[in-house]
Amino acid sequence: MKRIRLPCGEAVPALGQGTWNIGDDPRRRAEEIATIRRGLDLGLTLIDTAEMYGDGRSERLVGEAIAGRRDEVFLVSKVYPHNASARGMRRSCEASLRRLRVEVLDLYLLHWPGDVPLAETVEGFEALRREGRIRHWGVSNFDPQWMQDLSATPGGEAAQVNQVLYNLGCRGIEWDLLPWQRERGLPVMAYSPFDQARLLRRRELSSFAAARGMTPGQAALAWLLAQDGVIAIPKTGQRERLEENAAAPQRPLSGADLEELDRLFAPPDGPTPLAML
Repeated sequence: MKRIRLPCGEAVPALGQGTWNIGDDPRRRAEEIATIRRGLDLGLTLIDTAEMYGDGRSERLVGEAIAGRRDEVFLVSKVYPHNASARGMRRSCEASLRRLRVEVLDLYLLHWPGDVPLAETVEGFEALRREGRIRHWGVSNFDPQWMQDLSATPGGEAAQVNQVLYNLGCRGIEWDLLPWQRERGLPVMAYSPFDQARLLRRRELSSFAAARGMTPGQAALAWLLAQDGVIAIPKTGQRERLEENAAAPQRPLSGADLEELDRLFAPPDGPTPLAML
């Protein structure tokens, strides 16, 4: 498994597990828990969740899934922007820890920019880190201007990732945000690598993958894994699909493959607003 080094020096898997919408349907609960555990077996030990996902249902399911295996997991959760004040963040973090049944988060992210001043949010993160409730912190859905504002905020250099929408069909960050972060050794965590399954239905990707003995999902993940400083967090609640995802690192793309994907899914030719889901 390829690993990505965070600014703090810690290395994490380049392929993890997302959990948006996981835990919403009680009928799927047993299979979703089994899927997360199977992912741990296969080395997908970075798990991303958020207080927003299902109003805490995702965190509760993840907590059940990793019970007895906490030491294997690099655990990520996110705080709502309106809870990102010093006092609100502490309450949110403590609630997430209870739902997850853990004592500490490995990485805590601001879910998207909000009205709370960045300086106060950074102070809140740092207080939680000093108190041992979180090990690291970062941000999500920050565009280049917000990242520059964070960089100019005292303590902002302690951010470890920026989690954004990034996939073959959504490459806008390659014009400005991704190069900016690479210059600073700050990884991108790519959510929705299949663009909510829309990519998997694209005929050009299906043809590309079939010609190389891959599934469309494996091709989409292999492309992300070929990018420097990028962590992919596909979401699935099915063990069969999880195993398909986990096999993607075993199918690296050649330089010619990457050139072909650039032809099929063109990189940006200018700045574009940050895409979000």
